[in-house]
Amino acid sequence: MLFHYAKRAIRGAAAALKDKAGATAVEFSLVVMPFLMIMMSTFEVGWFYFANSQVDSAVTEASRFVRTGQAQQGGFDKEKFFDKVCPYLSAFGDCKNRLTVEVDTFASFAALAADTSPVICTNDETSKIDALAYNPGSDNSIVRIRLCLLYNTINPTIGVNVSNVAGGKRRIYGSYVFRNEPYSKNNRTTSS
Repeated sequence: MLFHYAKRAIRGAAAALKDKAGATAVEFSLVVMPFLMIMMSTFEVGWFYFANSQVDSAVTEASRFVRTGQAQQGGFDKEKFFDKVCPYLSAFGDCKNRLTVEVDTFASFAALAADTSPVICTNDETSKIDALAYNPGSDNSIVRIRLCLLYNTINPTIGVNVSNVAGGKRRIYGSYVFRNEPYSKNNRTTSS
């Protein structure tokens, strides 16, 4: 009879070892956090590259607008030019709180290279933001356009943290240097 109980206990222990009912839940609990971290990191990095490409596109379009003389001939001032650039970055929220635009001219490329002034963003001092230049120049002027977008990262706590400013934000810069076209020569009317 003792043999019978021992045999039954061994069969019960073997059956318990073969039972996989809770194994899925345990495996899921081990895998879920690394999986979520990888997914959030992938999404965060993708969003970062999307934001970078949008800033690059905005600065390219803005520079074309100045380089061809459309801004100068259209009588654009600092606010009007800002409003022209804003729609390119509207996917990131209100431009007034996120975007700065600087347009400046230089006498030579050496003077441009010697300029080491930092890019100003909306989280800098108000006096610096107000002092941003808007000088699109004229024919053949050397112009530099700089944009700074301050955007919120998606999730700075799980996965990769791409924020570089307090509060889970990131500063993204775009810069374009060019020489204006001789656009005023295209406006001459010829008499026949």
